[in-house]
Amino acid sequence: MNDPQDPHDPYETTETHLERLLGRALNSFDLPDSTVERLGTALAHSSALHSSHHSASLHRTTYRHTYLLADGSALSLWELTHNTGRDGSDQHELYAEESEARLAASRLPAGPLPGWTAERSDGTTLDSDDDDDMVLLSALLARPIPAQPRMYVPDNSADHARRVLRRAENVDRPGERTARRLRLAFAHHITQAFGRQCAVEGGRDAGFTLYEHQFLLLDGSEVSLWEIEHTATPDGRHMCEVYEDERSARAAMENRSRVR
Repeated sequence: MNDPQDPHDPYETTETHLERLLGRALNSFDLPDSTVERLGTALAHSSALHSSHHSASLHRTTYRHTYLLADGSALSLWELTHNTGRDGSDQHELYAEESEARLAASRLPAGPLPGWTAERSDGTTLDSDDDDDMVLLSALLARPIPAQPRMYVPDNSADHARRVLRRAENVDRPGERTARRLRLAFAHHITQAFGRQCAVEGGRDAGFTLYEHQFLLLDGSEVSLWEIEHTATPDGRHMCEVYEDERSARAAMENRSRVR
């Protein structure tokens, strides 16, 4: 069965289908190596619409692509398609688990809520209609994260940590010492600490999201990685940065918001 998103040849081979799917996904490099290796043995495939959401500003759709492998087993990929790219162009993301696709969908920016306000340290109140987006962003970055209960989930957490570190592009990302510790992770919890769409220098819009990836290690200790996802790059492309502490991550976001 061909991909329901695109009117391609219904007799398209599974190999060609996979090449298209992996080629258009922004995060195909983030798929587990074991998953990509298994997909290399796919004999047939079927694609189906799983869920769809449409609003005035956001369109997102999730597809399930299922593959029959040479060993007789089945493997599914979850594709999230949304219109948050530059000029409203479609973006594609791939996930090995439905839960990961749902989490990614929940991260998509929906724009500022009406009446949204933030208070600066000097007591001045800013609202979502304030023309000085840079001032508003700085005020938001300084706000503490509300305490939330940690609900650790054992879900191949060491591999999750490896993938978070692998996609980091900043030169001051956590080093090998942290990577070695995280090989002992057996459960993790992800918290969205910050999310905002605003204007950066040059007058264009950019999105900023900050996540804390909290890991529980086999020795009972805890380690956090702070991941920034943003589009405050010179060409507007999506970029991920990872830091070992919240202060460094927030300082990096404030610095990136002034990109030229």
